[in-house]
Order: sequence, then structure tokens, then C-alpha cells
Amino acid sequence: MEALPARARVCVAGVALLALLCLLPLPIPAAPTWWWPAALLAALYAGCERLARSAPIGAANPGGTFYPVLLAGAFLLPPHAAALVALPGALLAPVDQRPFLPRRIWRAGQLVLAVWAASRVHRAVGGREAVADCDMPAALGAAGAAVLAFSLVLTLLDCAILTLTSGAPLRRTRRTSGPTAWWRLFPRSLAPLTVHGLAGLMMALLWRSPYGPVAALLVLLPMGVSWWAFAQYHRERAAHQATIRALVQAVDIKDGYTRGHSERVGQASMMIARELGMDDERVEVLRFAGILHDVGKLGVPTRLLTKDGPLTPEERRVIELHPEYGHEMVRGIAFLGEARAAVLHHHERLDGTGYPYGLAGNQIPESARVVAVADAFDAMTSTRSYSRARPVPVALEELQRCAGAHFDPRMVAALVRVIGRLGWHPAVTADDAPSALVPPPATPVTDRPGARR
Repeated sequence: MEALPARARVCVAGVALLALLCLLPLPIPAAPTWWWPAALLAALYAGCERLARSAPIGAANPGGTFYPVLLAGAFLLPPHAAALVALPGALLAPVDQRPFLPRRIWRAGQLVLAVWAASRVHRAVGGREAVADCDMPAALGAAGAAVLAFSLVLTLLDCAILTLTSGAPLRRTRRTSGPTAWWRLFPRSLAPLTVHGLAGLMMALLWRSPYGPVAALLVLLPMGVSWWAFAQYHRERAAHQATIRALVQAVDIKDGYTRGHSERVGQASMMIARELGMDDERVEVLRFAGILHDVGKLGVPTRLLTKDGPLTPEERRVIELHPEYGHEMVRGIAFLGEARAAVLHHHERLDGTGYPYGLAGNQIPESARVVAVADAFDAMTSTRSYSRARPVPVALEELQRCAGAHFDPRMVAALVRVIGRLGWHPAVTADDAPSALVPPPATPVTDRPGARR
């Protein structure tokens, strides 16, 4: 646990202690009947999770594929016995990131608490009797309440550990719309867990039926098929990410002075898109657009990209070809969607004086207008070979001054709002110098002297 912040270690230890308390048995009959169902479900969950997590599906292995087994345990067993079902699988599942031991302990404690809470709620609302009597309306209501408890515990604990390990102030978590905001994660996790809950309820009802546990295990067959489809999706997504990383690394190697620029523009584009209320899928596409906006610089001579002095008119014309080069490079990548238009048009201006085609106003694709603002913002707040970084407030003021003629006022206003609320905390790279209070040049929204945006 040495790699974790102190407060995260305390959180892991606290969750582990609570999980141990949940495993303590309540008063039960002298000859309990729950031990063999608990052992069977625990072995089944451990085997299925180990198989799923060991499969070669890329960097993003889907966890929780066999939650129906845990929820079936919550519907069939007392809380302490249901919680025990999760323990072996969580402790034995492969862990591919350090620190290994804290991750295993955390995962085990999290699942034990979630299953215990689900079982407790299920019994409190009469779910045990409904399952035993095969009373479907009552069983569905009780299962729904249990799934809510299960999802809420998982979401709150996920957000807590993410906040503690990132070092972000807890008060910021209440304001931000980022990944640690539990009220945004909870509805997203509830939909798949509802499906898992229905499968778990089916297992429990079949288990209590005359057909017994063998029939209950058949429910796992469609879950296996869904896991395979999910794995295929993750393989494809991992391939997309690898394609983008390769292109960005090539640009960074070619132009070392702007290393990290692509990722920062992607981050700023994503912040603008979220502030404008775009859906998650489009936010991701605009992040790709920001990351890839300068990929066409691979076709520009390195001496022009790193030149210290002003560019000649001929050199300027060569530089201004990079959006078209970039579009040619990415136009065959179907999953990029409207990001391809952003690569081509991110140097257009609202007044029609931009390049490569001199589009004006709403002729410029919305994705390109987002990336144009993000690109200019990072160019002004980063140190280059030909200019020093300016403070964030100065850069935002300059964007506001140029809004309407150069930039879309909506995009500028969105960036100003989101940075005012969350701040600007890009990843620091070796080539970035600390911001200095240096007077801005006469034409502040250019990438470099002598080049039009």
C-alpha cells in the first residue's frame, strides 16, 4: 500500500474492516442450510470472473461481468452468507496494475459491502418470502430495491477512492461534473446493474423451483454471450486508442517544442463540449478532434515547425497546408466521425479570413469551432520556441476580445465558464516552462510569428 496516499490507505483499511464485520454470522439455526449454496455460488463466481478477466481483450477488461451470481446470492442467502460469495472471486481475480495487494483488498471489501447491503435491503422489503413463493410482482420490487442498494454502494465507494487517490479536494468533487461525481455515475451504473439484477432474480427463482440449481446455472449462458460481445467492443476500442496514440506520438517526435499540446487541446475541447451539454459520445469525438488537430504537421518540414524567426510568405503557405494533410491522413478512419471535419477546418475564422477554404460563420463545422478555441488557448498558455507562455486569465481575455471575428462566442464563453469553475490543470510535460508575465505580441492569437490561424 506504499504507493497510495495516506488517506487512501485509511479508506482501504476502513472498507476492509467493515467487510469483515459484514461476514460475521447473525444468529442462525444449529444446522444451517446456506453453506452449500454459498460455497457453490462463491466457486462459480470466482471461476467465471477469473476466466473473464484473464481473457485477452485489451487494456480495458470488463469487470463485474458475472454480477448476476452475486445478486442471486443476495436474493437467496442471509446477508453474511451472501457477502461471502463475493470474497474468493475478488481476492483471486487477476490484477494488472500496481499496487496489487491494496487493489485486491479494496475490490474484495467493496463487493462484500455491496452484496451485504443488497441482501439486507432485499430481506427488509420481503424479498426472501417473495422468491420462496415465486411471487413475481413482489420479487421484482424487492430485487429492484436490492439492485439500487448494490449500485449505490459500488458508486459511492468508487468515487471515494478515486477522489482520495487523485488528491483532489473533497469539496471540488461536489462541484465538478468529472468522473468522481457520484450523481453522474450512479444512473450510468444502474442501467447495466438492473439487467444483472433481472438475471440474478431469474437464477434465484429457478433455484427455488422444482428444477433446482442446475436450471439456475443455465441463466449464465446468455451472460457469457453478452460478455463475449462486450469483449469484442473493447478490442475495437483499444485498437482505436492505439491508432490515435501512434499518430500523436509521431507529431510529438517531429515537433518537440509542442510536445503535450495535442493532449491539452483534447482536454480543453472536451471541457468545452461538456460545458455546452453535449452527450458523452460526442464529447469523446471532440476529444479525439483536439488530440488529432495537428496531425497534418507530419507533412510539414521540421525546420519550419521549429523556426525561431518570422515565416516568409512561401513558408507560411506550406504551414497552411497542414489541415489538408491531416484530413487526408484521417479521412479513412470511420470512428472519428465529425473529428475529421475539425482537423480540416480548425484554422477557419468566423469572419471568413481563415484557411484552408475561407469558411465563415456557421459554414464552419461546430467541432472545428470548438477545437479552434481550445487550440488558441493552449497556444497562448504554453511556451514555444517562438513565444513565452501567458497566464490563463490573460489568454481568456484575449479569446474574449477576438470572439465574434475570429472565434465562436459560444465556445469562448463555455471555456471561460468551465475554467472559472474548475480551473486549468493540464498535464505538465518536460518541454513546458512555467507561465511568465511576458507582454503578449501584437497578434496574440497566432501559433507563431508570420502564420495566420
